[in-house]
Amino acid sequence: MKRIIISVTNDLVTDQRVGKTCELLSETGYDVLLVGRKLKKSFSIQRNYRTKRFRLLFNKGILFYTEYNMRLFLFLLFTKKDMLFSNDLDTLLPNYIIGKLQNKKLVFDSHELFSEIPELVNKQQVKKVWLFLEKTIIPKLQNVITVSDSIKNHYHNLYGISAIVIRNIPKIEHINQKNFEIDAEGKKVILYQGSVNIGRGIELMIDTMALLDEYLFIVIGDGDILEQLKEKVSNLSLHNKVKFLGKKTPEELKELTPNATIGMSLEEDLGLNYRYALPNKIFDYLHANVPVIVADLPEMRSLIKKHPIGEILIERTPKTLAKTIINMTNISYEKELKTAKKELNWSKEKEKLISIFSKLDK
Repeated sequence: MKRIIISVTNDLVTDQRVGKTCELLSETGYDVLLVGRKLKKSFSIQRNYRTKRFRLLFNKGILFYTEYNMRLFLFLLFTKKDMLFSNDLDTLLPNYIIGKLQNKKLVFDSHELFSEIPELVNKQQVKKVWLFLEKTIIPKLQNVITVSDSIKNHYHNLYGISAIVIRNIPKIEHINQKNFEIDAEGKKVILYQGSVNIGRGIELMIDTMALLDEYLFIVIGDGDILEQLKEKVSNLSLHNKVKFLGKKTPEELKELTPNATIGMSLEEDLGLNYRYALPNKIFDYLHANVPVIVADLPEMRSLIKKHPIGEILIERTPKTLAKTIINMTNISYEKELKTAKKELNWSKEKEKLISIFSKLDK
């Protein structure tokens, strides 16, 4: 049985893409060891493959990335394995060095354009470091996976590599629906789920709620601007229209999402990372039979035009957003959602991953 070490910088709990990858490789005969980190608020995890989470002194910024990568390098150096699997640029350096030192095959999965994330917009020196790593290592890689055609084309144009697109799409499975822990009875629910960070369109939706009387905006997730958003809701006296439910496990999210009337994914164009994004939550809404309202950005626009499971917000104003939401509640997307789900599911995407590893095993 071949041993593969898969590494990521998060706490493993909510990363559904990495979870599905590990499950698939385990099912196909690999001895999987997934490596991440453990935070004070991290949920416990039980998987059918091995996991290891580092306890770190630092949890953000350059000190975190330095500590994590040093710990990961030493762990990879002294742990038996036949193959390496790096998730995103922030785990790539130790994987690449160990792969070269020990002659191990490496697969790189780029979940996003890490060097273009909004958090680096005002940190040009830090951004230069990540860009240097990207430009130095990625052109030398043989096995690259990514999440969208836009990122694939970006890498090809810059570095001449041919990445394989594997979208982060849920499995088709029965969902045991559970009610929200707050009273949403009689309200049409607009749902945001995911990281609560800058540029996700949450502020715009909060402003819009002042124009919507029969709606409730629910935010599920945690992140850098959560407290700032709570303060905004308080200042606008929107406590009865906006609710924050905190971080949930993927299993809990699956149970709660079907309660929504509309799912939102309104990322701002804050650089190439968001511009090329095809957020996981869109597919989570789809598999919960919830229509979506998305930003007018290339990947999301292309998806909605091919699969009309919702609407594209052309003008980012509270008035236009409110009007679009009201119109959506008078439209049935049931047929389109059912059709799209048949095509957009993990059983189809996973065949690409199986094909990659079949070739690596030869």
